[in-house]
Amino acid sequence: MGPSIVALVQPGQWTIGALVNNVWSIAGPSDRADVNQMSFQYFINYNLKKGWSLSMSPIITANWEASSENVWTVPVGGGVARVFRLGFQPMNASVAFFGNAVHPAQGAPWSMRAQLSFLFPQRRGGAKKD
Repeated sequence: MGPSIVALVQPGQWTIGALVNNVWSIAGPSDRADVNQMSFQYFINYNLKKGWSLSMSPIITANWEASSENVWTVPVGGGVARVFRLGFQPMNASVAFFGNAVHPAQGAPWSMRAQLSFLFPQRRGGAKKD
């Protein structure tokens, strides 16, 4: 369990913000390893025409229980996304590639994220009343 905080602004064609959380183990068997992990995701999106966008949204992680040389994973990179309709259903598809500038000894030197999201937009002014 632990706190999470998100903040964002949307000036013009940009979406800029961050999400941070830290989790700790608080229950369970006493002989298992403790958990104390942080994740920090900043995101910078520039929205283009026809539903396309360019984005940077790496997820930086820290395992506070690891040895000092294995605490951080720090990816650098970005990707592209597009909002579109599949029939009547709005969707968002994205792909991003990251090189891990810092990573644990047994960690990967790079990563890729591919996402497909169903979108459920709300009409402006709330739901239509009968």
